Amino acid sequence: MNNSFVLFSSSHLLALLVLVIASWLLYAFRHKLQKSARTKIIMRYALILLLTGSEAVLDIWNVAEGTWSLQYTLPLELCSLTLLLSIVMLLTRSRLLYGILFFAGIGGALQALITPNLGYAFPHIRFYQFFAAHILIVLASLYMTWIENYRPTWKSIGLTMVFLNIAALIVGIIDYFLGSNYMFLMHKPSTASILDFLGPYPVYLLSEEGIALLIFTIMQLLFFVLPSKISKAGKTRGHSAG
Repeated sequence: MNNSFVLFSSSHLLALLVLVIASWLLYAFRHKLQKSARTKIIMRYALILLLTGSEAVLDIWNVAEGTWSLQYTLPLELCSLTLLLSIVMLLTRSRLLYGILFFAGIGGALQALITPNLGYAFPHIRFYQFFAAHILIVLASLYMTWIENYRPTWKSIGLTMVFLNIAALIVGIIDYFLGSNYMFLMHKPSTASILDFLGPYPVYLLSEEGIALLIFTIMQLLFFVLPSKISKAGKTRGHSAG
């Protein structure tokens, strides 16, 4: 039996479908959820517990398997950082963290979900942990958007780029001294990823900057700018008809 993860296999596509369904349910029932303070508290702390649990499962598994090491299992990948910060965001309801995580968290987690750097196929525990953790990162920011009514600004994109570069600098220094490759700052991952299309090292690091800025801009337009314009246009037509 092949235990290696296969990109866009039936189990991979099913995991992506789980994200789509969970996101749709959150959006479809947003108005009902907004009305109940108790429900919002329960949902917020449920996300906190699930995010914490997913990280704990990874650490426990690495220790149990004897694979824990400074070079490979510290929480220094972008998605590990955004997962931990998502917990802090949900606990504190920080608007500053939200503005960063809406872009860095969702953008990074979606890239990881579509092209996972994962060596284990369904039904391995690492398969479940990987997809659960990344789906929860996305849902944490969507919860703050659709249920708590938080909104990022254009300034948030700039802050996100600053955050990413500071994180890359710090993690890059750690990579240098540990001989590690967190955030793929030293070389590309061994599995297929979007980095394969961005040129050789270190060109792909610069390409990532431009792509990140483009993706964040598109997210701002699709999630907030265009819906706002469409809503205003509809209200204007309604007043005109009246």
